[in-house]
Amino acid sequence: MSSDVLVKEDGSTLWITLNRPERKNAYDADMAADIADALDGAAGYRSVVITGSGDSFCAGGSLANLSTPTTKEMRGLYRASLRLFDSIRSCPRPVIAAVNGAAAGGGNELVVACDLAVAARSATFGQTGPRVGSAPVTGATNVMGIQIGEKRAKELSMLCRRYPAERAREMGLVNEVVDDDQLVTTVQDMCAELEALSPRYLEITKVSSNLWWNSARDNFASGLGMLVQAVGSPDMIEGATAFLEKRRAQFPEPE
Repeated sequence: MSSDVLVKEDGSTLWITLNRPERKNAYDADMAADIADALDGAAGYRSVVITGSGDSFCAGGSLANLSTPTTKEMRGLYRASLRLFDSIRSCPRPVIAAVNGAAAGGGNELVVACDLAVAARSATFGQTGPRVGSAPVTGATNVMGIQIGEKRAKELSMLCRRYPAERAREMGLVNEVVDDDQLVTTVQDMCAELEALSPRYLEITKVSSNLWWNSARDNFASGLGMLVQAVGSPDMIEGATAFLEKRRAQFPEPE
């Protein structure tokens, strides 16, 4: 486990913290694998919390190398992302997103994948795919529609707007919004509630509630396959370059 992912016990809860604040906790393939490994080993706990360090929750997959991408590298990141999200859903314990800041792109999809979510009042939510030359195919374009409705999910996925935490709660993306200084305490209280319940029947409840996620699983794989075929496309390179240069992308005209 590298220092980019911090794992600690808090009683019967396992806390997993994304620890790359200088890049808004955007994850690369190695970080995604470390998080998945921690989740795969969490059966001995009663609950799991995923959060971010600094003032961001997670900015999704790292865009650092996307302006000069290789198919091998991107396939590795996509596969690692899919394993990460699958690990959240297959973890036998409830997984809570403690959203301490911006949840963007794949970070927003992390929230979609988690069983429960509590947001700090300063947190923001949104997808970035078409804005940066990508598409959010591992949750936002499929499962999020079940959570907040198809039209709202398409709004998030296509328009790439940012939403404050209270609006995310109104849409159904998070369960609760609290003042920033109450986030950890509120999540700890939720974990204490879970600890008082039967882990066996919580697991049955979670497995049963994965119906829509499991139904969409093939869609994740096919969407990632399409993204692999688009590696190196003009749209992808322009989107990533514009993001890194902090300017508005100038995408080619549609063919």
